Parts: sequence; C-alpha cells; structure tokens
Amino acid sequence: MIFTAGQIAGILEGEVHGNPDIAVHKLAKIEEGEEGSLTFLANPKYTSFIYKTKASITIVNRSFIPEHHIDTTLIKVEDAYKSFSKLLEYYNQVKNNKVGIEEPVFKSETATYGTDLYLGAFSYLGNNVKLGDNVKIYPNVYIGDNVLIGDNVTVFAGAKIYSETIIGNNCVVHSGVVLGADGFGFTPNEQGEFAKVPQTGNVILEDNVDVGAGTTIDRATLGSTILRKGVKLDNQIQIAHNVEIGEHTVIAAQTGIAGSTKIGKHCLIGGQVGIVGHIIIGDYVKIQAQSGIGRNIKDKEVLQGSPALNYGDFNKSYVHFKNLPKIISRIDTLEKKD
Repeated sequence: MIFTAGQIAGILEGEVHGNPDIAVHKLAKIEEGEEGSLTFLANPKYTSFIYKTKASITIVNRSFIPEHHIDTTLIKVEDAYKSFSKLLEYYNQVKNNKVGIEEPVFKSETATYGTDLYLGAFSYLGNNVKLGDNVKIYPNVYIGDNVLIGDNVTVFAGAKIYSETIIGNNCVVHSGVVLGADGFGFTPNEQGEFAKVPQTGNVILEDNVDVGAGTTIDRATLGSTILRKGVKLDNQIQIAHNVEIGEHTVIAAQTGIAGSTKIGKHCLIGGQVGIVGHIIIGDYVKIQAQSGIGRNIKDKEVLQGSPALNYGDFNKSYVHFKNLPKIISRIDTLEKKD
C-alpha cells in the first residue's frame, strides 16, 4: 500500500512541512529509515537521527523545530507517538480488510453470517454457527457447533473454537488459539485409575478481548469460563475450566491459571506466573513475573516471588538473601570468639 504525505496528514489531522506528494510504502525506525519509508520522532533522545534519516516522511510533535537541515518531509501532529499508533491501526484495518468466501470451505446449512464476511480456505463452520457483521475468519480455522461470534471479530489462521463458545464484538483471536477444549477434570477410583469428568460448560469472551497466539482457554465443567470485556492475553497462556477474569485485566505470556479461580478487574499479571485454583484475586492487583500465587489476594496488592510476597517485603528480603553468605560468615566468626 502506498500513501502520500498529504493523505497521511489527512488521516492524522496533521500539517505537512515539505513535499505533500512524496509517497511511502513501508514503516521504519527513525535510525533505520530509508527512501520510501515512514517513521516518527517522539522520544527526544532520538532527535539526532532526524537530521540524517533517509525516511521519506517523519511524524513529529507540533512543537518540534529543526535546528539543522533535514531532508525528510515532516508531518506535525499534537502527539507523534499516539498518531503513529493510530496510523498503524489504520494500516492494519486496510491490510486486513478481506471480504469474500474462498474455496474450499465447509459451511453447515444452518450456519448464518452478516455482511462483509471473509471466510478463508479450508475453514469449517459447524451447525447453528452465527457470525456477525465484518467477521474475518482466516484459513484453516475450525468453528464448532452452536458458536456465536459478534461483529468486527478477527480469527487468525489455525485457531480452533469448540462448540458452544460465545465471542463478543471487536475481539481478536490469534493463530493456534484453542477456545473451549475440555477442562482438566478427572476423578480417581479405588484402584488409583482416573475417570474423566464430563466438561459440559462453555467459554465466553465479552467485547474487546484479545487472545494471543497459542493460548488455550478450557470450557467449564458446568457454567462458563469467562473473560470480561477488555481482557488482553499474551501468547501461550493456559486458562483452566471455570476461571473468570475481570474487565481490562492484562496477562503476559506463559502464565497458567488453575480451575475456578476468580481474577478481578484492571489487574496486571507478568509472564510465567502460576496461579492455583479456587482462589479469589482482587481488583487492581499487580503480580510480577515468575511469581507463584497460592492464596486469596486483596485489592491493589503488589506481589513478587514464589510463593509470592508483598512486593516491598520481597525486595527487602532479597537484599538479605544476597548478603546471606557474608552474614553467616560473620555469625561463624562471632561464635568462634565465644
């Protein structure tokens, strides 16, 4: 896709300083800019690069005044970083604006869909599937029976959406995601063998949920596994049966959440965090990477460690832990003097 400086300024409500007809077809970092590329300057420590960048167009703040000669065409905006992000979003919308049904696909006769559908090759729509408007289903996606998907949803290649799953509006499901696989439910008998407990519930994603590549969200044993509106999941996360995650909570990669745990809203959970089942985590909680959570957590707690401690207590304890060999040596010396 090719855009001129004038077109970009129109999208961003910016002002062109230079050639409005100069065109770009790719994006670049300011220090790596070359002819035909678009970049931006938001962080002052990168200012020196604007005087030597080869990028054809650079987005800058309105307050920027060049101190030396520049070759790049400027687009001045209120906030260069936000404007560049807006442009990236626009670029993705244009790039991903696929429409139509490729062949071969399988669509059940009872499956229905709205306007502007994209259905990629080798995708599968089961019985009673209902898709809203502007839904994009990329190739090799499986959508099981009785799945409901709202408007403006994108499901990338290779995702598997099991039966009865419900997906709200404006959601993104990335490649390799599995929604609605059986929860890990088994019960032992007297011989120590494990019999499967049927998993008869479903998965619900409310509006504006993003699910990263390779993430798995298990269906509930009874009822629903629920991600509330605005939840954002990184890649390779495991969410077990009957878990509930509150609004606008963000979870980083390789985190595992065991069954029936309830997580509040606006929480920030780092990578490789392990959370046991059947506990309640409050709102606005922050959990540092690689922490292990084995108890109920109150609102606004900040935690680190395994098992996790209060963040401040962990840092104080770690200072002593680092000095432990010296402390032991001092104790040994004192004991010898006695």
